Amino acid sequence: MKISDERAKVLRRIEELEAAGVFDLDVEDDPPTVPLDASRVDYTCKKLSTRMGTWIANRVGKTFFEKKIRNGELIIKEIRGIENFKAIADRGALITCNHFHPFDNYAVYKAIEPQMNGKMLYKIIREGNYTSFGGFYGYLFRHCNTLPLSSSLSGIKALLSAVRDLLARDEKILIYPEQSMWYNYKKPKPLKVGAFSFAVKNNAPVLPIFITLEDTENFDSDGCLIQAYTIHILPPLFPDKSLNSRENCRMLCRDNYRLWKEVYEDFYGKKLEYTTKGEVEICSI
Repeated sequence: MKISDERAKVLRRIEELEAAGVFDLDVEDDPPTVPLDASRVDYTCKKLSTRMGTWIANRVGKTFFEKKIRNGELIIKEIRGIENFKAIADRGALITCNHFHPFDNYAVYKAIEPQMNGKMLYKIIREGNYTSFGGFYGYLFRHCNTLPLSSSLSGIKALLSAVRDLLARDEKILIYPEQSMWYNYKKPKPLKVGAFSFAVKNNAPVLPIFITLEDTENFDSDGCLIQAYTIHILPPLFPDKSLNSRENCRMLCRDNYRLWKEVYEDFYGKKLEYTTKGEVEICSI
């Protein structure tokens, strides 16, 4: 089956960026980002209207993704390491995951759902995903327990406050420290140190998750082979009280990357190598 021109363009863009050593740029043709008015975001669902809207959206989203699973468009082949989630199930935690597909956040939720005691997974998302998308995906972006990043100071303060409150009430928050989604990209990308500041500021554990991919015999609507996911839930990482905030963030970043790298090399049976010319900085600001 021929890959669509649009998807082929995305795959070429990924190859070009990896060769150039630029890993934190998105490659999809997303709409331009509209600045977020954080005053209009009810981050922690304090309003009854928000709680009702979120409940409905989560039901709609779950129905959508479960249909994808039944139809073989989202395949979760195996979940490994659920005991690592159980170790921090009763406390607030920051969950990290590699980002390679719009469906991967539901795969993470599906893996841990039986241990969530009815709670939902919160997701930190980019500003443009919240403000700029219309249609069904835009609806999910705005209503399914999402925590949009903001380019404004007031928005940053609102997000930090929300993360603090959510972790204090033992919620789980998903963040993508790679800061980009590369379609079906199997390697762990370098991470952003700042992503780990949410855990450090709140003395919360980080639970790294890395999803590995295997080709199936079926094709998606773009002509690419549908991937079967193995979800690796790795040992939780904890801030070190003897380190300052900056040192803690870098430590968590390096340890998270190391765990992802070990899974990649063990699962695929090869050394992690990039096509980048020169050294790749695995943790950057």
